Amino acid sequence: MTDRIHALSVALERDIRDDDVRALIDAIRCMRFVAGVSTHVTDLSDYSARAHVRTQLYAKLHEALGEILYPKKETT
Repeated sequence: MTDRIHALSVALERDIRDDDVRALIDAIRCMRFVAGVSTHVTDLSDYSARAHVRTQLYAKLHEALGEILYPKKETT
């Protein structure tokens, strides 16, 4: 037995101006089985969340590269 899907989510790779994304929205609306398309406007909380994730990613990358480039010497 197969599952029934009632919705799909699409995430854009970057923020796009509303007038520039109009053609993409229109194309999705033309597809079979599409009941509607809605947009979500970027706000300050989106920017804040991205900055927080970016900072965490940079910290992890710095830590990983530090372990590769400057391995700790074993003490006996």
